Amino acid sequence: MKMHLTSAAAGLLLLAGIGAAAAQDVVIAPEQETVIKEYVHKQPLASVKVPGVELNIGSTVPDTVELHEVPNVQYRYVVVDNRTVIVDPGTRKIVKVLD
Repeated sequence: MKMHLTSAAAGLLLLAGIGAAAAQDVVIAPEQETVIKEYVHKQPLASVKVPGVELNIGSTVPDTVELHEVPNVQYRYVVVDNRTVIVDPGTRKIVKVLD
């Protein structure tokens, strides 16, 4: 009986982990990404340094970093270490790194 409970608990934890990872995935529609890239190209920003922040999807941008608006798009952007990152303004998490 213990074996079955342990297996069931492990399965639930695995499914919970997959659900949490999927909840963090943000898909930017291709049309929105095009709008963002064109806007960023027309409105270049100076690159900022943010010590201790890795430029990975899901990383949080500190409150001290100013996020810049893209008209008609829910996301904001900033240039960190010469790389443009798209940020969810509500959570300040990086949702895309543009190359």
